[in-house]
Amino acid sequence: MFWQREAATLRQELHSLQENHRQLMGEKLNGLSVNELHNIESRLEMSLRGIRTKKEQMLTDEIKELTKKRNLIHHENLELSRKVQRIHQENIELHKKAYATSSSNVLGLGELEDAADASNAQVRLQLSQPEQSCYDSASKS
Repeated sequence: MFWQREAATLRQELHSLQENHRQLMGEKLNGLSVNELHNIESRLEMSLRGIRTKKEQMLTDEIKELTKKRNLIHHENLELSRKVQRIHQENIELHKKAYATSSSNVLGLGELEDAADASNAQVRLQLSQPEQSCYDSASKS
């Protein structure tokens, strides 16, 4: 007898929840009063506000994370650019040493740089440095 009452109570609760769900989905609204429709509308608006707040927070967190990643990549790019410049300078120095020991082949500094550029032409990487002000203002905020 207890289980039959419990089952009946659960069936009634299920029916009530299904009816509530249909109303929230905009179905089976016939027969509801203006006050009941207003209550459903208020519940939906509160739910929508909560959803928008959560979405806004998630997007804000994602923007912060992407900004951190962008700044890390920017700093890595700057460091790699410095390394490329050092290597280029070392190559010029090596060419100076190599051509300075040869008495039959005397080159000027400009010619040494041209020779270094020509020897690096196949492996040269072209790097561009982003404008400093763009990243400085973003990292301060």
